Amino acid sequence: MLSTLLKQRLRRDWLQLLLWILATVLMAYAGVAGVTQSYATLKDRVEVLAAVMANPVIMMFRGLPSGASEGQFLSFEILPWLTMLAALMSTFLAVRHTRGDEEAGRAELVAATAVGRALPTIATIVHGVAANLVLGVLVALALLGSKLEPAGSWLMGATSATTGVAFLGIGLIAAQLMRTSRGANALTVWILVGTFLINGIGNVAGTPSDDLTRISSSGLVWVSPFGWAEQARPYDTNDGWPALLGLAFGLVLAVVAVALQSARDIGEGFVPARPGRVHARPGLSSPHALVWRLTNGAIVGWAVGGALTGILATKLSGLAGQISGQNPAVQQLLEKIGKAGNLEETVVSVFFTMLGILAACAAVQIVARARQEEAHGTAEIVLAQPVSRVRWLSDYLLVATAAIAIVVAAAMLAAYAGLAGNAHASSLARVVTVVGLGQGLAACVFIVLTGLVFVLLPRGTIGIAWTLVLLATVFGLFGPLFGLPEWTTRFSPFSVAPIVTDGDTDLRGTWWLVLVVAAGAAASLGLMRRRELQTAG
Repeated sequence: MLSTLLKQRLRRDWLQLLLWILATVLMAYAGVAGVTQSYATLKDRVEVLAAVMANPVIMMFRGLPSGASEGQFLSFEILPWLTMLAALMSTFLAVRHTRGDEEAGRAELVAATAVGRALPTIATIVHGVAANLVLGVLVALALLGSKLEPAGSWLMGATSATTGVAFLGIGLIAAQLMRTSRGANALTVWILVGTFLINGIGNVAGTPSDDLTRISSSGLVWVSPFGWAEQARPYDTNDGWPALLGLAFGLVLAVVAVALQSARDIGEGFVPARPGRVHARPGLSSPHALVWRLTNGAIVGWAVGGALTGILATKLSGLAGQISGQNPAVQQLLEKIGKAGNLEETVVSVFFTMLGILAACAAVQIVARARQEEAHGTAEIVLAQPVSRVRWLSDYLLVATAAIAIVVAAAMLAAYAGLAGNAHASSLARVVTVVGLGQGLAACVFIVLTGLVFVLLPRGTIGIAWTLVLLATVFGLFGPLFGLPEWTTRFSPFSVAPIVTDGDTDLRGTWWLVLVVAAGAAASLGLMRRRELQTAG
């Protein structure tokens, strides 16, 4: 029975897992190319590490410095992102096959057979552990193929896998606590972000070595799975036991999740549902208002992320001159990514590229919600009213557009506030305006792409849409860092959005972006006229 359940899960997940694993392996392989091309000498790597340790804000979002060799610097550069990809893959997998199946009614059908209630969750645990094992082995092989030291390469793969297992357990617990898959996924993402920041704070609060190439972290890192991975210090001390904490933690949580499942009814959660109003407010009298009500919580969360990005962009730009004067390697790195004028403008451009990614994620989440409503059957209730399918989809596209505007506006207002007291406030304010609006336009591309996928390949909406964002991020933000050819970065809307160079506005691919958005919106809405609903999830 277990083997049958595993085959069923693999049949459902093979494409999604393939994309997640390939993206992680590609990041590992490209990271090696980026380090060897951008930081070819020991002097370059030492300068970057010294600059990072001098700036706590940057330090929070990077790995743990453990030396300046190629392998050690690679671990500092990409280990946090490898573990984050493994964590996201694992949490989504855990929720999809537990709480998601309960919402869709599949879990009750399976539990009514001789399989029972516990075995499907056990199959999900085995499935998740196996997926992380494959991910870890392929990451290690990619690093070994780049001629890096074997012990460190295998440890990099192992820490990626064990962090994924830790978050597999977190996802299983979240699925028991929350009543909906959306709530469970939201809880796991907040835990992921929180533990990532805790680990960063623990590294910032640590003690740097005399040569500024290594940090002894504070005790705070030991409460974060990301901290356990980094304390293994691949290519340095190669301590395997911290990585095993993630494996043990994830398996213990998995056992607890199975026990919790036996103590509740199918469809219920340990966090009680918030009682709703008996009668809807007058403002919910339209399908557009309903979409807004279903997604406003997510929009607020993305807007907060946008505001943080904006304030960091302008506050960090004030430190750019000092860093570049002592560490030209940092300036070269930022110029590769930002392609703007002076270094302060480049810092703002880089952060606002990250803002474009945040806005795109908000848009994809909202448009993908249409697929969730269709799969769960609730879209039929709306369409049973005098609401056409085109009107229904257009409401999701409009709310997604509004979400992008809100996220970008929050970032721009925060960035303007961060310019108070800056000697170059006027010129940087122009950069914030141009780049902010440009990245908002780039994010709109993902509204129409997700809409097209929803119309043409509804069952692949969520997986394909998020994959497109991931690929655009890799090519647009990390492509120059990893030394990818310049022509590949043009596939990313984020890298062709308008910028300011030496005081002049460079529109670059603005009109292409406008054309893609207009054509994509028209095509998705036009094709929706003839598409039938597909409620099977």
